[in-house]
Amino acid sequence: MEEKIYCSHCGAIIEDDDYSTVNGQIVCSECIERYCCVCDRCGATVWDSDAYGDEYTNLCQHCYDNYYTRCQTCEALMHIDDAYHYGDGDYCSECYHDIINENSSIKEYSYKPEPIFYGDNSRYFGVELEIDVAGKDCEYADELLEIANEDKQHIYIKSDGSLNDGMEIVTHPMTLDYHKNYCWEEIMKKAVSLGYRSHQTSTCGLHIHVNKTSLGETNEEQEDVISRILYFVEHHWNELLKFSRRSEATMNRWAARYGYENTPKAIMDKAKKGSYGRYTAVNLCNYHTVEFRLFRGTLKFNTLIATLQLVNEICNVAVSLSDDQLQKLSWSEFLSDIDDTELIQYLKERNLYINERINTEEEM
Repeated sequence: MEEKIYCSHCGAIIEDDDYSTVNGQIVCSECIERYCCVCDRCGATVWDSDAYGDEYTNLCQHCYDNYYTRCQTCEALMHIDDAYHYGDGDYCSECYHDIINENSSIKEYSYKPEPIFYGDNSRYFGVELEIDVAGKDCEYADELLEIANEDKQHIYIKSDGSLNDGMEIVTHPMTLDYHKNYCWEEIMKKAVSLGYRSHQTSTCGLHIHVNKTSLGETNEEQEDVISRILYFVEHHWNELLKFSRRSEATMNRWAARYGYENTPKAIMDKAKKGSYGRYTAVNLCNYHTVEFRLFRGTLKFNTLIATLQLVNEICNVAVSLSDDQLQKLSWSEFLSDIDDTELIQYLKERNLYINERINTEEEM
């Protein structure tokens, strides 16, 4: 009589060789299906209770111990060839780069912390100032951050692939008055002393973000105001080109026009229907902000403040005037209500203020 074979797990009689072995024990196919899994690396059958891995990968202990590891931060499973080693731990790509960003003076381009708002007003300005020539240097970045963040986290510094050998200074949102009283002058003087330049390069820009909530309470109100901003920029393109210190060719590359139309709504419709991307004079791709990208970089304090004041004045007229009123607004009428000292000084330097010429300081 042929000897019967029993399942070591459930005790059932096994017929027709319908079994497998698990850790040297005979197990029927039904128990295999219900209580076991197959190692995705070596193909060994193991009990579910003895398996390692995650919801996507089953591993026996040998394969797990020798070929896999877990991220020390998020515990994600990964092959040892895919792990990033930092200090005494293994990390997945995302957690590793978070740690590097956190510990480095110069963050990656994609770095975007939770914004901290400074000042008391409804309108906030975020500045992105590119500086070049003196290097993507963490020690230099530390010196700038020591001045800028002496008491609070006002700025962070990022790498930027559009620069030859530099980095980008990015502020948290600040009101116009806060920017005016902030230590911008000291930051700029330090950057110049370290060998950085901004205006005196072919690579650097000055980008200014304005929060959309300062332009209207509803999405519809905000869109109407933004359409008037677009119209103002197109209608006064020649003056703004001169203000920007950019060439037409550079503007076309980094801050292109949408193109003139007869009404604000028509320009907005063109902007919404076209595939313009973010390299436009007024970038509308950001969810929370409108970004003014027209301006060439600068390490001159008065120029920075004047640029912020100009953007603020453009927003003011877009908010306060109707479409019809804005369409009739001349450049000289626009200037007639300006009383910002820094902006008037800069407009005179650029020969944009009642054709009055004055002596100017060198742009950096």
